[in-house]
Amino acid sequence: MKSLLLVCLILAVFLVTACPPVVQGPPATVIALAAGYYHALALKSNGAVLAWGRNSSGQLGDGTYTDRMTPAVVQGLGKIVALVSGYNFSLALASDGSVWAWGYNYYGQLGDGSTSTRTQPVKVSGLSNVKSISAGSNHSVAVKGDGTVWAWGYNYNGQLGDGTTTNRSLPVQVPGLSGVTAVSAGSSHTLALKSDGTVVGWGGNWSGQLGDGSYAQRLTPVTAYNLSSVIAISAGSDDSIALMGDGTVWAWGSNSWGQLGDGTNTSSTIPKQVPGLAGICAIDSGVSHNIALQIDGSVWVWGYNEYGQLGNGTTSSSNVPLHVSGVPQAAAVGADQSATFVVGTDGSAWFWGKNLDPRKGDSPSPVLSGSLSGMVAVAAGHNFSLAVQSDGTLWTWGHDFYGQLGTGGGTDQATPMAVTGISGVAKVAAGYAHSLALTTSGAVLAWGYNNYSQLGNGTYTNTSTPTQVTNMATGAIAVAAADYSSAAVKSDNTVWTWGVGWSGQLGDGTGYSQSTAVQVKQSSGAALQGITSIAGGYEHYVALDSSGKVWTWGYNYYGQLGDGTTTDCTSAITVAGLTGTFTGVAAGDYHSVALRNDGTVWAWGQNSSGQLGDGTTTSRSSPVQVVGLTGVASIYASSNCTLALKTDGSLLAWGNNYYGQLGDGTYSYRTVPGPVTGMTGVTAVSAGSMHVLAVKSGTVRAWGDNEYGQLGNGSRASIFVPTPVSIP
Repeated sequence: MKSLLLVCLILAVFLVTACPPVVQGPPATVIALAAGYYHALALKSNGAVLAWGRNSSGQLGDGTYTDRMTPAVVQGLGKIVALVSGYNFSLALASDGSVWAWGYNYYGQLGDGSTSTRTQPVKVSGLSNVKSISAGSNHSVAVKGDGTVWAWGYNYNGQLGDGTTTNRSLPVQVPGLSGVTAVSAGSSHTLALKSDGTVVGWGGNWSGQLGDGSYAQRLTPVTAYNLSSVIAISAGSDDSIALMGDGTVWAWGSNSWGQLGDGTNTSSTIPKQVPGLAGICAIDSGVSHNIALQIDGSVWVWGYNEYGQLGNGTTSSSNVPLHVSGVPQAAAVGADQSATFVVGTDGSAWFWGKNLDPRKGDSPSPVLSGSLSGMVAVAAGHNFSLAVQSDGTLWTWGHDFYGQLGTGGGTDQATPMAVTGISGVAKVAAGYAHSLALTTSGAVLAWGYNNYSQLGNGTYTNTSTPTQVTNMATGAIAVAAADYSSAAVKSDNTVWTWGVGWSGQLGDGTGYSQSTAVQVKQSSGAALQGITSIAGGYEHYVALDSSGKVWTWGYNYYGQLGDGTTTDCTSAITVAGLTGTFTGVAAGDYHSVALRNDGTVWAWGQNSSGQLGDGTTTSRSSPVQVVGLTGVASIYASSNCTLALKTDGSLLAWGNNYYGQLGDGTYSYRTVPGPVTGMTGVTAVSAGSMHVLAVKSGTVRAWGDNEYGQLGNGSRASIFVPTPVSIP
């Protein structure tokens, strides 16, 4: 029912106009917003919260009951990472996993053990390690890191799921429920998405909004009928929708205004597919209207339209999905209360329907442009992303379980956040769950997962803030990361590595792990010298020296070292069978790639998905030429796909495409190169395990897997065509 990213993109313009920030260094940017009935909250990249609008119940958190027409900072909060709003109250999730609340509290929805209205934030009692929050009209829900669900507030319809209809002023655990990845609170019912792709619900069910085939109120969770492989849920006032992994949309519950989209006004107690919708990648619900985004950027809306929220210039409701015209190709969509929102692939933002801005009406109107722009470098980890702006600012988004986003929160982010406490970033690299940054002064910093000391600081402790790598305060010119180890090239062109070393990936001749940097050696025992660039795979590295020679070391089960064998090597060796001068290297999980100065590309190692590009799926322990590929300027590799950037700025890809990481609009593997849709003018690329980032004309595009929001478009649905990463 809430769509925080989209609302923030729409209303951020008012924050900039009404309350220009006074900062030193990069400005704190609005990254999320929550809209209540007549009030709004904005979350800034520095963790601050602003509020404005109606304040009759203290929902602005400023200690008064005075309405505000311009934003003001909510005092008494630490660093906040997420916001939601109920009818006349507000919730905030802090970086330490605590939850804070303020505003109307007649039903205990603030969770502080009282029913007293609060005009300033109070801590929700007894909650820790919270990963996400949601708010209905007068009840609140939280998911903890262990997958359990907790609820408090109004419970007349059993929407707290604790087996009673007793209001709760303190959080109670929803019994028998675990493995939950997301929740969505409607007016009087609650939905939860489980890790197995099923949906459960509880609470009011007079319209069948729980989807269990009945109209019976449920005081504890029941499973929605015949749903599996669900990847997203949204609860409306008394209807529900789900997005399936195959791109179809299913709806159930009230249909008085056509919100089920099936051409009737008949409610349904079981999920029904919305006819005519396919290839959908994102959904959201308003009070009684719904919105869906198609992978080609088309936007579809249906249901209640009294305030013009369907965007067709009328106030007539529709019981079938309507295509929204007059907006650009969309990258993300959302709905809240009685308004609808779209962010275009060009970074523009549009909204229509009832909103806090009275100038906007029932037809789509542009508000602002806000693509993540001026970018010069990107890095994609297993399921998180990093981007460097031309001013040296670092932005991160996606999975953050180990602190790999560097924002100190430990909370997944579906939209970019600026990393504070670090500046002058020039280059970045990402491992499985750790990050590296190289500054303009030559310092290397690391953060995230550190179980194998891949952060290089002499410890095995995870950290969510950038930390200096030991003996890497100056003099570094390049960084690279394998899954659980790290590497840096120094200005004297020597290579240094740290982290796990059991497959020889540290290249120091020992096969041991190291908690601080050690020097890479040749098989003769001499130091590896003259290195200009380096790339890391799962447990192996590929390096290029100034003479154009390619070196490899580490794990070799699939022949990824290119020496004609499948024997691991604990020190650097040259790749056999490569002739000529090479100018670039890349490494996937178990394959390696090299670019020759004539613009041809050569590859070796695992080829089960066609990632070697030779037209077969036969693995190779010696280099083979990629078929039909010339004029290449640079190369990149993910877990099991490969990309090539040509001198004309076009991008090609081949290999595994299960998550759409080839960006060609399909899920079909390729054993030879094919074009990435719409990608010309590309200047930089980084391939993660299952998603890809690219810089096009200074803006970041992303595609592939999006389970943890690593595409940065505000959703968690995989996308198989490049989509802009936007920021307000």
